[in-house]
Amino acid sequence: MAFMKGEHAALRPLEISDVDVLCQWENNPDNLLMGNTMTPFSRFFLEQYILGARNNIYEDRQLRMVIEDPGGRVVGLLDLFDFEPHHRRAAVGILIGNGYRGKGYASEALDLLIEYAGGVLGLKQLYATADTGNNSSKTLFLKKGFVHTGTKKQWNLRGRRWEDEDLFQLIFTP
Repeated sequence: MAFMKGEHAALRPLEISDVDVLCQWENNPDNLLMGNTMTPFSRFFLEQYILGARNNIYEDRQLRMVIEDPGGRVVGLLDLFDFEPHHRRAAVGILIGNGYRGKGYASEALDLLIEYAGGVLGLKQLYATADTGNNSSKTLFLKKGFVHTGTKKQWNLRGRRWEDEDLFQLIFTP
């Protein structure tokens, strides 16, 4: 059941039935390179993660949601993480599966998340990072009102080369 619903995308909590797609995406070598984890996740580990998640951002310090299309097909994942309730900020991560990119799912899912973060959670800001070569992510964040606030030089090792990482912030105004 959708937690938040738009015209073309809906967000809902992870369910045990998502473990297969989670295994596929979390263990995709291209996706591993984008994160800070270089080891694959077992099916058992991911099942335990889903079963143990309280889906309470104040307890878990993160909120992981599934992005669905209007037919209920899982097309991506959206995370709020590094949640700091005292400072009223959180990081945003988004992954759209191969075959679903470029269809507006990330854009609408991010709209829903921004509304939830600012309106329901009362956050002061969201932030996101993207490798400087990741033009689709950078374009998405800028389109949604995030501002490029800095570049971390030679921040991530991708294969045998170092990549800069751009920082984007969306500051909610009262």
